[in-house]
Amino acid sequence: MKRYIALYKYLVMAALMLCVMTACKKDYQDPSGPSLDQAYSSPQALTDVAVGLQAWYVKDRIGLIYTTTTSGSLLTGETFVTNPGNADEGQLATGGNTLLNNNVVVTGMWSVTNKIAYEADKVLNKTNSVVADKGFASGLIAYTSIFKALALGVQANYWEQVPDTTSQPDNQTGAVHFIPAQQGYARAVRTIDNALNTIAATPIGANFAPNIPKGINIVNTLYALKARYALCAGDYATALDAANKVDLTAAGISTFNFNPQVPNPIFILVASTSNIYQVVDSTMGLPVGIQPDLADARIPFYISRPPNGKPTKFAIGGFFTTNIQSIPVFLPGEITLIKAECYARMNNLAQGLTELNKVVTKTPAQDPFGVGASLPPVAVGNIPDLLTQIYRNRRIEMFMSGQEVEDERRFGRPVAERKRNFFPYPFVERNDNTNTPPDPIF
Repeated sequence: MKRYIALYKYLVMAALMLCVMTACKKDYQDPSGPSLDQAYSSPQALTDVAVGLQAWYVKDRIGLIYTTTTSGSLLTGETFVTNPGNADEGQLATGGNTLLNNNVVVTGMWSVTNKIAYEADKVLNKTNSVVADKGFASGLIAYTSIFKALALGVQANYWEQVPDTTSQPDNQTGAVHFIPAQQGYARAVRTIDNALNTIAATPIGANFAPNIPKGINIVNTLYALKARYALCAGDYATALDAANKVDLTAAGISTFNFNPQVPNPIFILVASTSNIYQVVDSTMGLPVGIQPDLADARIPFYISRPPNGKPTKFAIGGFFTTNIQSIPVFLPGEITLIKAECYARMNNLAQGLTELNKVVTKTPAQDPFGVGASLPPVAVGNIPDLLTQIYRNRRIEMFMSGQEVEDERRFGRPVAERKRNFFPYPFVERNDNTNTPPDPIF
């Protein structure tokens, strides 16, 4: 237990010192590394920075896969801390005022999202002037935009207000201002639109794909993320239009891939040890009334029953069962449920129910990732009941996805069903940025 705490704090502090990750007004350049001119001076250098964004997103206990999966599942009761010595995860599990501004999970998430957004902007601003091959430039802009959008979306998911790096900082302090989280989602959509417009003008060149990790379907991912973040921004027509452009077949999937050198972080740190947290049970963190049907085939997909003698009765399954298992960037079921929610929010009961039942009746064999409920269709007679069923199925279909808290807020679920609405702002921001908003009460 102690070695995991020490490792995590070392990794976070190393990242903070290496990248000068303090307030978001700061420069993220490593003073011991190459100058800015060197780091962004060639197509290969820019591509290396872009590939590094994916590494920051997926790798180890400071990456956003670990911090978002951990935060979302603990805050909503999908998982519980198995060892109280893991104090930072324990604060998330307890929530409320016990969640401190120096919590390393929260601080790590804040620092890495700012790091990714900062580096992505550098690549996006330099590409057209540095890369002569327009097809290569198109691919680089599109790929980089995926990670900028993800970083902006994660911030908007977990903080009430987010940095507005598009506006002019204070003249005296250089500190950036903040905007409401919903505007942060809109910024993510604009980032994606810029990428899609770039691709429309010049398709991605065939020579770009060999330069980035395998697994990412760039165009399909852009449309999927546009649908996700436009939905969260409340722009239902835009979200529905984007969702309708996503290829939901096996040809359209996108995954973060792993290997023994860069292993699946949730498996290697959490699922394989049961030393930090584990799943609670087959209720999947949902309250009485909307808990999963025990016949739902998604339960055994996401939750396993370990053999006798193991420390917990239930264990994490899903996409966290081996050290090299891929993690989807998005699920086909998420996109279908986005369509259902958009129709419901626009008062189209019949079409919303049709889309919902595509997820409810889907079998594992019909899904590229094997996620299927195999249940009879549901019947609802009004929009509020439809929205409740959409929420229920989002939580089951997208178990441990990191999107749980945003879903709870958006669907107006009782605050008793979660440990926090939003995170407090880390001291690394507050101590250096006088524009940092007050911490939310809950």
